[in-house]
Amino acid sequence: MKIIVLGFLGCFLVVAAFAQTSKETSQSKYNNHEAFDPLFYPPSANDYRTGSGEPGPKYWQNRADYKINCTLDTGLHRVTGEVEIIYSNNSPSNLKFLWLQVDQNIYRNDSRASATTTETGGRWANAKFTEGDQIKSIAVDEGGKSYSPKYLITDTRMQVWLSNEVKAGGVVKLKIGYQFDIPEYGTDRMGRLRTKNGWIYEVAQWYPRMCVYDDVQGWNTLPYLGAGEFYLEYGDIEYSITAPADLIVVGSGELQNPQDCLTAAQISRWNEAKNSDKTVMIRSDKEVTDKNSRPNKPSCTWKFKIQNARDVSWAASRAFVWDAARMNLPSGKKSVAASVYPVESIKKNGWQRSTEMVKGSIEYNSAKWFEFPYPVATNVAGIVAGMEYPGIVFCGFNDTGNGLWGVTDHEFGHTWFPMIVGSNERKYAWMDEGFNTFINGLSTQNFNHGEFASVSFFTGDVTKYAFSDQMDGLMNIPEVIQQENLGVAAYLKPSMMLQSLRNIVLDSNRFDGAFREYIRRWAFKHPTPWDFFHTMENVSGEDLGWFWKGWVLNTWKLDQAVRGVTYIDDKPTNGSEVTIENMEKMVMPVIAVVREANGKEHRINLPVEVWQRGALWTFSVPTTTEVKEVILDPDNKLPDYNRTNNSWKKAF
Repeated sequence: MKIIVLGFLGCFLVVAAFAQTSKETSQSKYNNHEAFDPLFYPPSANDYRTGSGEPGPKYWQNRADYKINCTLDTGLHRVTGEVEIIYSNNSPSNLKFLWLQVDQNIYRNDSRASATTTETGGRWANAKFTEGDQIKSIAVDEGGKSYSPKYLITDTRMQVWLSNEVKAGGVVKLKIGYQFDIPEYGTDRMGRLRTKNGWIYEVAQWYPRMCVYDDVQGWNTLPYLGAGEFYLEYGDIEYSITAPADLIVVGSGELQNPQDCLTAAQISRWNEAKNSDKTVMIRSDKEVTDKNSRPNKPSCTWKFKIQNARDVSWAASRAFVWDAARMNLPSGKKSVAASVYPVESIKKNGWQRSTEMVKGSIEYNSAKWFEFPYPVATNVAGIVAGMEYPGIVFCGFNDTGNGLWGVTDHEFGHTWFPMIVGSNERKYAWMDEGFNTFINGLSTQNFNHGEFASVSFFTGDVTKYAFSDQMDGLMNIPEVIQQENLGVAAYLKPSMMLQSLRNIVLDSNRFDGAFREYIRRWAFKHPTPWDFFHTMENVSGEDLGWFWKGWVLNTWKLDQAVRGVTYIDDKPTNGSEVTIENMEKMVMPVIAVVREANGKEHRINLPVEVWQRGALWTFSVPTTTEVKEVILDPDNKLPDYNRTNNSWKKAF
C-alpha cells in the first residue's frame, strides 16, 4: 500500500510539475525564429571585402606618411611644430578636399566636448581650457607647385579644399605650421605631471592627422569628444623634438641619433640592455639630479622614426629614471622593453618592475597572436592613468603590483587592437577595448606563473551588472554609452563574450586559430564588425549569427531553467528525462549535471541547436535510480542572469 501511495503521489507530482512547466513556459521571452534568423548578415560581399571575412582582391586603403619637426617650450608648456603630410589616394575616387583631425581643439572652452563631456564630468572632462590647435600656415604641394588652400576648421576637424582634386592613385603633399599649449590634464590621454625633479610631459594628438577615407563610409569625421578614441591611416613617420638638454625624451619608434642626445655611458648601457633579458639601468635614480647624466649643451634634438604605424606619441622630463631590457620575438628578431618614471614611482612592486612586465606582456602576445612590430616598447609613468600609442604607453605613476601589471599589460595589449588591427575606435570600442581585455586575461595567467591572475568574470554580481536593463549594448559609439557603463559595455562584456566563444561554443584550438587568422588578415588594415564575424565563422566552421545577435547587436539576457524530471514508463531503472527551458532571448549551449540517488553523476553537454525549435527541450539520461539533483551550468561558465532556477532537487 505504501508503494502504491508513493507511486500515486509521484504521478501527481509529475502532473503538477508539468502544469507548472506549462504555466511558466508562457512567461518565456524566447523566440527561436528571431534568435536563429537566417538573414543575419547584410549582403556585403564585394571586391573590397569578401563573404569569408578576408580583404577582397581589390581591397584598398589610403596612406599617410608624416615628417614632423617640433620644439618643446618648457616655460610656456607649449609645442610649436611643422608637419609635412604625404597623402596617397589609393581609393577609386577623386578627392576634391581632405579632412584632418585637429584634436587639441577638444581643450577649447567652446568645443563640443566642453559642452557635452566636460559638462557631465568624469575621466574625459577638461579640467582647464587652452586655445587648442593654432594653425599658423597651410600649404599644398601639387606637382612641385605650392599654394595656400582654403580651409575650414569645425571643432576637432579641419577640411582643406584643393585647387585640383587628388586623382585616384594620386599623391598630394600638405605642410602645416601649428602650435598648442599642453594641458595639465588632457582628457586622461595626455598631459603633464609636476614631480619634485620637474614636469613629466606626455604628449599625444599633437599634430594634424589625416582622417580615414575608406570603402565603408568615405570620410570618417566623427568629432573627438573624449570617450571615443581614434581611427587613423597607416604610414611611415619621422619626427624630431627639440627640447632643453636636461630633459630625456622617449617616443614611438627608434631613436635615430643617440650620439646627439645621450651620454657615452647611456649609449653603452642602452646597447647592453639590447642584449640582456634582465633589466639594465640606463639612468638611475641617483643620477636624476646629476648634471653629468645629460649632455652639456642648451638643447638636444631627438630624432625618431617608426614604420607602418598609425600614430606617434612621446614623453619628456628631466625627472626620468630610465631602464630597459631585451625582448625576444618568435621570428628571432629582438626588440627593447623600456620604462621611464620619476623617483616617486620607486616603491614596493613599483615601477622598477615595469620593464619586466612590458617584456612579459609583449613576448607572450607575440608568440600567441602576432609578432610585435616595433623596435622599442616604452612605458611612461605620469599623470595619464592608462593610454596607448604605437610603441609607447602612458600609465599612472602611482601604480604598483597588480595595478601596475594590469595597466601595463592592457595598454601594451592595445598593440594588437587597434595598432595592428586598425578598427574604428570612434565607433566600435568593443573591437579594441574588449578584444584587448580578453587577451589580457590569457597574458595575466601566463605572467610570472600567474602572479597577478584573477578569478573568473562570471560571478553573479558581475553578470547581473553586465546584463542589467540599464546596461548599454556593445554596438554603440562610446559617447552614446553612459559613462558609468563604458567599462562593462566596451571592456568587460565583450571580453566575457570572447571567453564564452572560446570556452563554451568552440574550443581553445578552434577559437585561437580563427582569432589569429583575423589578426593576420587585418593586420595594418581596417576591418568592420562584419569582417570579424565572417572570419571567425569561416575559420572555425561554425554559423555564429545567433551568437553575435545575442551578444553584440542586442542587449539580450541568458536564463536557462530546469523545469522537471520524469522517468521512462515511470520507472527510474528505465532512465530519466529532464526538461529545461530558455527563459530569455539569448541562447547558448547547455551544460548540465544529473546526480542519481546511487551517487552516480552524468555530465551532459548539449549544443545550441537544441533551442532551434522552441523554448522547451527534453533530453534523456541513462539513469538507473531516482534522480537526486539536476544543475545547469555547474561550473559558472555561462553568463546566466538568473541562477535561482538553474537547479532541481527531488522533493522528499
